[in-house]
Amino acid sequence: MDQASYVHGAHPLPLIGDTIGAHLDRIAARFPERDALVVPHQCVHWSWRQLRERADRLAAGLLGLGLHPGDRIGIWSQNRAEWVLTQFATAKAGLVMVNINPAYRRAELEYALAKVGCRALILAPGFKSSDYLGILRDLVPELDGAAPGDLRAAKLPELRHVIRLGQGSTPGMLDFDTVAQCASPADMARLEEVACTLQFDDPVNIQFTSGTTGAPKGATLTHHNILNNGFFIGEAMRLTERDRLCIPVPLYHCFGMVLGNLACMTHGAAMVYPGEGFDADAVLATVQAERCTALHGVPTMFIALLDHPHFAAFDLHTLRTGIMAGSPCPAEVMQRAMRQMHLDEITIAYGMTETSPVSFQTSVDDPLACRVGTVGRIHPHLEVKIVDAGGKVVPRGATGELLTRGYSVMLGYWGDDTRTREAIDAAGWMHTGDLATLDADGYCRIVGRAKDMVIRGGENVYPREVEEFLYRHPKVLDVQCVGVPDSKYGEELCACIVLRPGERADAEEIRDFCRGQIAHYKIPRYVRFVDGFPMTVTGKIQKFMLREQTAHALGLAP
Repeated sequence: MDQASYVHGAHPLPLIGDTIGAHLDRIAARFPERDALVVPHQCVHWSWRQLRERADRLAAGLLGLGLHPGDRIGIWSQNRAEWVLTQFATAKAGLVMVNINPAYRRAELEYALAKVGCRALILAPGFKSSDYLGILRDLVPELDGAAPGDLRAAKLPELRHVIRLGQGSTPGMLDFDTVAQCASPADMARLEEVACTLQFDDPVNIQFTSGTTGAPKGATLTHHNILNNGFFIGEAMRLTERDRLCIPVPLYHCFGMVLGNLACMTHGAAMVYPGEGFDADAVLATVQAERCTALHGVPTMFIALLDHPHFAAFDLHTLRTGIMAGSPCPAEVMQRAMRQMHLDEITIAYGMTETSPVSFQTSVDDPLACRVGTVGRIHPHLEVKIVDAGGKVVPRGATGELLTRGYSVMLGYWGDDTRTREAIDAAGWMHTGDLATLDADGYCRIVGRAKDMVIRGGENVYPREVEEFLYRHPKVLDVQCVGVPDSKYGEELCACIVLRPGERADAEEIRDFCRGQIAHYKIPRYVRFVDGFPMTVTGKIQKFMLREQTAHALGLAP
């Protein structure tokens, strides 16, 4: 009988039974004077003792405002020291932190705050082209005449407190620093009382998914979910208190706050933020100046770093590990990062927000072929199976949908039982929508999204496979393949290519490169040369939008 595509991450290390706040206390007691947070652009250099003390004061201050355990508090900000303070302070106070995408505009902000009934919102004045203060005041005109802490907004009836970051003040809003400064001895005593009541299965974080197939869904995650995931992510990287992790990915996403902040916190390693948003020059300079040993990023970030015009001028020899994740990781980019950035122990991680997020990760000593060609093996204490369209487990090597079960699976989508039941079945399996295979040794390959698969005349074409091949072309910097409508075959494949600077190519050259190397039906019928791809703020390529743009550009839109 064929071996089934099912794996279980049995592991000698037990799951952590702490809340995030309790575990922060343990780490601060173990490594009180070691670096916890370094944010050069804010002149922040805090030890674990200092971070814990600041988080305690902020947590007590939030309780002093009249917030109660279980209340939701949004944070709408770029990467700043206040973000990590809020992450740990809300966990200590029993509040549920709601991550607001920095790219959100008025309608999206209103939807997110209303959906989960936020009682408070912490926001930066703005970021890039977004005027956050202006957007919120337009949405909530009552702010200008409200006393801080006593907001009554018609469109957001639950919202009482707005807390702003940065210098200056705004009518109706509290200043962030004031909240902690006003914490009284009674508030600190209240914080100790709250700590005794919190349970690790309590919700601690709500993250909104992209909403590409409808309104965004609020994945509700517990202390147990994300604390343990962060710990085992750090274990796979072999993090210790001597490591310094450069975190250029957005904190509002699991990549920043779990793979970054919580992986560091659970191991006493230092969190280093190179800037408010991704900037290749700042990342390279920060790695050099802060002697970072680890670096996170999505593939497009690593491409930007490797192709920086002054890349060779930076000293990156302190690097050893990190994570490339967030979207499919091209093998060629992985190999370049290992070879040119000293990232000999870089890992790849795979998962989704709803699973806290990581389900698979390579290890630092996996064979090279597995480290660049797979997403590794199952994470500790999790289960995965791969099933066909009928829900039956497929044999090893066969393609099917990947399902995950275990401690990492979210509580559900906030206030949406119907969509929760669609995602998590009666047996507790989270349906990811990703197509994958498992080999005999348990290594997983992500073939693509079920909805991204191109069916050409009855043949299944997996864009990821063609993309991996095209990355070998010396003129190709980045590539994404999408399906477009075709009257004869139903769908045809289009390769959207970003060329390396100074290079020229035409469609026939690309197709010639494919001929005799991959099956004829996988050779792109169409080739478009583009300057870039539509992306989310986290660097994920929005293939649904790329498909629409491509079909329209080719005159094939239905």
